[in-house]
Amino acid sequence: MSEHRLRLGVNIDHVATVRNARGGTTPDPLRAARLAEEAGADGITAHLREDRRHISDADIDGLMQTLSVPLNLEMAATDEMQAIALRHKPHAVCIVPERREERTTEGGLEVAKDENRLAHFIAPLREAGSRVSIFVAADPAQIDAAHRIGAAVVELHTGAYCDAHAEGRTGDRDAELERLREMSAYAHSLGLEVHAGHGLTYDTVGPVAAFPEMRELNIGHFLIGEAIFRGLHPAIAEMRRLMQMARS
Repeated sequence: MSEHRLRLGVNIDHVATVRNARGGTTPDPLRAARLAEEAGADGITAHLREDRRHISDADIDGLMQTLSVPLNLEMAATDEMQAIALRHKPHAVCIVPERREERTTEGGLEVAKDENRLAHFIAPLREAGSRVSIFVAADPAQIDAAHRIGAAVVELHTGAYCDAHAEGRTGDRDAELERLREMSAYAHSLGLEVHAGHGLTYDTVGPVAAFPEMRELNIGHFLIGEAIFRGLHPAIAEMRRLMQMARS
């Protein structure tokens, strides 16, 4: 794989959301992960939440046993999640903010105000061989802090850009996109690998994919929703096509 090829990580959380709505075993997130691999996903992302609202511990066990592409384990900075990550040693861990009352991850992690604790939290994960990513807003203070604590990667939160696009707020959309562009370049200048995700769709992925510093996009909710209408393989293939078109 080329060092500069833009990677696609497919988040399978909401396959588990549908499964859990009935309390059974279908649809199976592991089957979705295997189909995503076949469709060209470069990695699988799964967020093990404190309340286990979608992905379960058994799902993580199964993913670690069956995946042939890297697993990116999203998690909060808690002792419980650190122990789980150290037991499994996934390819990557992405530290995200988490509140029980939120429907999905809102905003980036507040790294600058919690720098000392987070530095100590990620140190054993790094020593275990997992690549540590920090999910942050497009804010230089948060990127600086992520760099200081020793993260290898920052994942820029694209939610504000995508929300502005969906709501027709063109000025806000363009301003958010410019902020993402500037912070992508800034993070890269510090030696951080740059990823992005949250809310990306066929309509919004192109401008972000075109950032020359961008190395990976993590996309889930939209792809799982689109799969209802066109199937998971075609949904992922179309996202891959749009990413490659933007890159060229």
